[in-house]
Amino acid sequence: QLQLVESGGGSVQPGGSLRLSCATSGFTLENFAIAWFRQAPGKGREGVSCMNMDDGSIYYADSVKGRFTISRDIAENTVYLQMNSLKPEDTAVYYCAAARGGVSGSSWYLRPDGYWGQGTQVTVSS
Repeated sequence: QLQLVESGGGSVQPGGSLRLSCATSGFTLENFAIAWFRQAPGKGREGVSCMNMDDGSIYYADSVKGRFTISRDIAENTVYLQMNSLKPEDTAVYYCAAARGGVSGSSWYLRPDGYWGQGTQVTVSS
């Protein structure tokens, strides 16, 4: 059974850090791209970062570039999102998704028939 399970969310003060994990199972990670999305209350879903699991190509949204880092541990079937210098506007539910497609040059695309985790809440507030 294919599964993605996010963890690591929580509440943190502005300027703080969190590391999100996306534990995957039931599929060959290298055959997919993994992306992190977020959705704040009353807003649309935003793609935050994407990584090709085969070649390691990475995309970051401008809103997180220089603050967030996506990484992978193929042996553990886990993808991480290290979030530093957090801002109140980073507050959202964060989701990971696995799909075909991925990063190509400066752009990225995921096929809509992908798989999603249940999400983890990140709250940045003083």
